[in-house]
Amino acid sequence: MRDQRDRTRGARDVQGGVRNDVRHIGREGVARRGVRRQGRGKGVHRWVSCPACSAGQLQQSQPGRHPQVPSRVGVYFLLALSLFPSLGYVRVWDKLTAGLPNRGHARPSEKALRDLRRRVGPVPLKTLFEIVAGPLGQPRTPGVCYRRWRTVAFDGCSSVKAPDQERNLNWLGKSRTRLGWAGYPMIRLMALCETGTRGLLGAVFGPAEHGEGFYARQLLHLLSPRTLLLADRGFDANDFLQAAADTGSQLLIRLNPRRRPAVLAALPDGSYLTLIGPLKIRIIDAEISMTTRDGRRVSDHYRLATTLLDHRSDPAATLVRLYHERWEIESALYALRHTLADGQVLRSADPTGLEQEVWAQLTLYQVLRTAMVDAVESVAGTDPDRASFTIALEAARDHVVRGPDPLREGAIGTVGRIGRPS
Repeated sequence: MRDQRDRTRGARDVQGGVRNDVRHIGREGVARRGVRRQGRGKGVHRWVSCPACSAGQLQQSQPGRHPQVPSRVGVYFLLALSLFPSLGYVRVWDKLTAGLPNRGHARPSEKALRDLRRRVGPVPLKTLFEIVAGPLGQPRTPGVCYRRWRTVAFDGCSSVKAPDQERNLNWLGKSRTRLGWAGYPMIRLMALCETGTRGLLGAVFGPAEHGEGFYARQLLHLLSPRTLLLADRGFDANDFLQAAADTGSQLLIRLNPRRRPAVLAALPDGSYLTLIGPLKIRIIDAEISMTTRDGRRVSDHYRLATTLLDHRSDPAATLVRLYHERWEIESALYALRHTLADGQVLRSADPTGLEQEVWAQLTLYQVLRTAMVDAVESVAGTDPDRASFTIALEAARDHVVRGPDPLREGAIGTVGRIGRPS
């Protein structure tokens, strides 16, 4: 029993130490909720390149024992697994240490790296994501704000594939389609995104059996009177609209076209006021159309609900154009799932490992977006849409393998390679 208590206490000490290190790492670069600090970019690049440096900090081997990789290095190693999703553990470790001078560090085995993942657990990666998550753009950055509100959007995806293993199936189950059962258990990921920069304010995930509204409610606390929420018709339930409005945030949400609210007052721009439950709402009907290259015309009817009730300060045509910004979160999820993760199935055969992997992917994604915003804002008036996520990702990979020693003062500037003109 005493040995068991000692092992339990030791595990808690490891987790606590890692969490403290993670918070320290986060404070070096980004303040919570997007409060900018001088030197933020340097911290971002340290997250990408520090695994190589920290890899040399292997503990001295004790008699009869193999060298043990420090848990703090494990956090960096997990981020690197997301940076190189198609490589195995040892190959990723070789990438991290390729640029190091010969410091006599040991090369851990694949089993040692698996044990390292188990020792670190998912909580430090979740903590690190919560530190780096938040608004990235300055209010003056093009596309970040509409009037005085920062535009944000909800959306989710259920295309995160987990290995078809018994413990994963017990947690996630399998989806059934009209063609049969899905090939892999799926994780549903829900994110709240800053549309101007495609940075993440928060994210949650879990079994796909729960709908998007179930997970979105867990992120409502991130809304505030300084935000304007854009969302599609999957979020038009009366109770969800009321809960989102109760946060003080403004809303611009597409309704199901089958909903026909009563007209309480018609406005000069063609919109009208109504009530959805106790919530006073303005309805805007719009016909969205496009013409293809071969001359075909495609159109659809959009019915938008907004808490911006004044047609003089917020004309209907302006809000219809603004709603187009909701598609930025679709681009963000595509970059996360297909550009960063390359559509790969996750590695882990158990729910704890899956949670760890997803939090690591989300953290790395946010770090890259942060570096991109730093690069964009170094040129006044540049829209963050001009920055390429693919270029940022490849620059990060190159820097991990070939980059300078990040502990050398002045080795890396705030903007870095992705901000330099080609």
